[in-house]
Amino acid sequence: MNLVLIGYRGTGKSTIAELLAERLGMEVVSLDQEIVQTAGRPIPAIVAEHGWPYFRDLEASVTKQVSLRDDIIIDSGGGVILRDDNVAHLRHHGTLFWLRASVPVIVARIESGTERPALTAGKSFTEEVEEVLRERTPRYQTAAHHQIDTDGVTPEQVAAEIAHLYRRRQ
Repeated sequence: MNLVLIGYRGTGKSTIAELLAERLGMEVVSLDQEIVQTAGRPIPAIVAEHGWPYFRDLEASVTKQVSLRDDIIIDSGGGVILRDDNVAHLRHHGTLFWLRASVPVIVARIESGTERPALTAGKSFTEEVEEVLRERTPRYQTAAHHQIDTDGVTPEQVAAEIAHLYRRRQ
């Protein structure tokens, strides 16, 4: 059974995945890193050269492959929940934890990042986060077995809560 972290970027998925790996003795697999390795170039270059639909197709292929593995922690990209097949693959082989954070916290955590291209054009960064969260929240809610708020708590506290819930589901 896999442990899958979903949520918007900046909610702590990568940091918490590493803490969980130490705590549970499991390997972390980052879907974004797997996509970069498969494509041989960074995500902004993939999107610039081929567009978001191509990236989402590549993400779906990688998600299907990775989800077939067992006993790993999957650190997913924020948009993996946009395709029902991705969610079905991840849920069939894992327990999904939705990491949530408020817009101000997300903006503070990621506004200087350059690893992902913009998802909306002509909007401020805060407006983009608000808009994307508004669109994705129902999908995160439907996909997740558990919702974990990351505002005002340490990554260690979040990892401890997830580890406890994950052990109970096994």
